[in-house]
Amino acid sequence: MSSPTTAPTPTEAPFPWIGLLTLAGAIFVSVTSEFLPTGLLPDMASELGVSISTAGLLVTVFAGTVVIATTPLAALTRKYSRKSLVFVVLLVLAFANVLAAIAPTYEILVGARILGGLAHGLFWAVVAAYSAHLVPKHQLGKAVAITSGGASAAFVLGVPVGTALGHALGWRVAFGIIAAIVVLLALAVLKFLPPVNHHVVVKTGEIAIPMYKDRSIRGVALLCVVIVILITGQNTYYTYIAPWLVEAAGFPETSVAFLLFLFGGAGAVGLVLAGFASDRFPKRGFAFALLGVMTSVLVLAIWSENPIVVVVAFVVWGVSFGGLPAMLQTRMLHTASFRTRDLAAALQTTAFNIGIGGGALLGGLLLDRTGIENLPMALVLFIAAGFILLVGTDALRSARARRALLA
Repeated sequence: MSSPTTAPTPTEAPFPWIGLLTLAGAIFVSVTSEFLPTGLLPDMASELGVSISTAGLLVTVFAGTVVIATTPLAALTRKYSRKSLVFVVLLVLAFANVLAAIAPTYEILVGARILGGLAHGLFWAVVAAYSAHLVPKHQLGKAVAITSGGASAAFVLGVPVGTALGHALGWRVAFGIIAAIVVLLALAVLKFLPPVNHHVVVKTGEIAIPMYKDRSIRGVALLCVVIVILITGQNTYYTYIAPWLVEAAGFPETSVAFLLFLFGGAGAVGLVLAGFASDRFPKRGFAFALLGVMTSVLVLAIWSENPIVVVVAFVVWGVSFGGLPAMLQTRMLHTASFRTRDLAAALQTTAFNIGIGGGALLGGLLLDRTGIENLPMALVLFIAAGFILLVGTDALRSARARRALLA
């Protein structure tokens, strides 16, 4: 008598390392493109015959375009293949960098940055949710940490190397080189990035509800508010960290580059830690990271004249903040329902860029009115506000869930 056959046990799909690393590479070139002008502003201003502050608007214009255009572009392209969109926007980004490299006037360069901002915003609206389509929920933290490594690498390597190339060969050559690298990454996306199905399948007899009635929208909106608060606070201080290190902490200008590299390396360590914390204890890990930022920056504000204390606190700040963007992205993907993931990714991108631009603007105003030494306390206050809002909301939800179980 033959033994009864048993159904095969389902096995979990292999972890998509190649796809996630390809996404990380694409993020690396996109973020490098966004911040490349920051280290080349004097060179660009001199050649184009404008002031450094006017050249600095090239970064503001890029971020402003992302804020304005990301959500509408994401809505217009929601029916298209995610993989195809990543490929196309990378090609547009490459063209924008080529246009920047050959721009004969400042006005045309601004146009190139606007085009790059359009591509960058749509790119992030797609990529921010892509990881969630590649891995199951319990692996989201690890997947997001890998793709976010591309952004960390852009700050640690991409922007510094691009700046060095720009100083050595000219800023136009730097834009041309990054354009060529973007094209290579676009081809890598075409070959190695797995396609995903992001469409919501409606069951027979089921009526699709409007997006604004989705229960996850409130949580997404709350998280976007938290992102704006935290990133505004970070950029209020960090945008002006180089002059703070020289004027308030007394470091020589020659040591600033090394300290910034140290901060970037510490952020990479924080990102690795976030990859473990996001999946195992997301709420506690996030709270500890915020407390680490507040404590280290408070130390910087109080003991700015002690170089050893400043360096140690600077590294702790880098580690603590380094994983926060990845944790926020992971939390967003857990919060959003399947049908709202793309919208949530677009809103998240918008929130980050509001924080980047708003923080830089606020920091400049505070610097002029109260002095550069007060910028660290501004960051502490913003982080504390974000901590109270998010941790307090989590506590209320937990209490409500316990009462529901006892009822």
